[in-house]
Amino acid sequence: MGEMSGYQLGVIGALFLSVASSVSIVICNKALMSNLGFPFATTLTSWHLMVTYCTLYVAQRLNFFESKPIDMKTVVVFGILNGLSIGFLNLSLGFNSIGFYQMTKLAIIPFTVLVETIFLNKQFSQKIKFSLFLLLVGVGIASVTDLQLNLLGTVLSLLAIVTTCVGQILTNTIQKRLNVSSTQLLYQSAPFQAAILFVTGPMMDQYLTKKNVFAYNYSPIVLGFIILSCVIAVFVNFSTFLVIGKTSPVTYQVLGHLKTCLVLGFGYTLLHDPFTSRNILGILVAILGMVLYSYYSTHENKKKQSGDLLPASQVLLLFLFQLFPRTTSSSSSSFLNQFINQIFDFFKKNPFWRKHQK
Repeated sequence: MGEMSGYQLGVIGALFLSVASSVSIVICNKALMSNLGFPFATTLTSWHLMVTYCTLYVAQRLNFFESKPIDMKTVVVFGILNGLSIGFLNLSLGFNSIGFYQMTKLAIIPFTVLVETIFLNKQFSQKIKFSLFLLLVGVGIASVTDLQLNLLGTVLSLLAIVTTCVGQILTNTIQKRLNVSSTQLLYQSAPFQAAILFVTGPMMDQYLTKKNVFAYNYSPIVLGFIILSCVIAVFVNFSTFLVIGKTSPVTYQVLGHLKTCLVLGFGYTLLHDPFTSRNILGILVAILGMVLYSYYSTHENKKKQSGDLLPASQVLLLFLFQLFPRTTSSSSSSFLNQFINQIFDFFKKNPFWRKHQK
């Protein structure tokens, strides 16, 4: 029982750290870029990774964790792939409308499901796919506005989706197959991620913003926000590897869209961003999708697993219920199950659905 509680607390702690640090860094960076006029996103990310590596180096020297050698080729490829992922996402934002960029981020989940199904023989049930679909629809309603297409922007978005998806799958696979911790993997790969962004970041930012990061006038308040952003980034990078290692790439993406909903909420509350009934509807639909994903993942994992440890998806469900308190009981869970089953039965029996299924 103690082992189960420790496992639950560990995963819930990782989820909470990921959400809290990610929302914090978005708010910090939004103030830095929008209010203080510091537009160099890719260069800032390279600084994040360098500070992360330096922090882990000090922690390793103080024996907070033990460095574990990993095959150099694996680390270099993994580090460069993750660096390229960040670069392509920033380029996608630069060459596309915000709405198309949000669609790019939404496309990562179905592409991850496709890759894991084809190459890793992982099975996703209809109910899991339906809950993910509901989540994506909700986030799309809440965050996607204009959709303007162009060839270069589309190619960059596709590259961003592929590199992000493969990078996150590798984050999970390397930790499990090589038996390394999230801290050990991040410590080994952060220098390569930082290096590729440190070299390409200033050029990329200058191309996108028409400004030179080295000629920027760094006021004390800008420097203060940059330092704060780098400190928060240490927790963001650490929790990202931790969550993907303890759960899965798809679960991490689900958590990422929870962060999107929270950022929209905090933006309205703290920064007085515009907030419409469409945002509220989208967030509610997305939260329902998250709860259903966690609920059905838990239900399916219970059939596969035995022993005392709860699957990570069940811990995610507990975490969601802590963020969004609600009354739960066996009757409400049964009602939820029956409700979704009725939806699936409707689509299976409805002639209109059969006609358009071809």
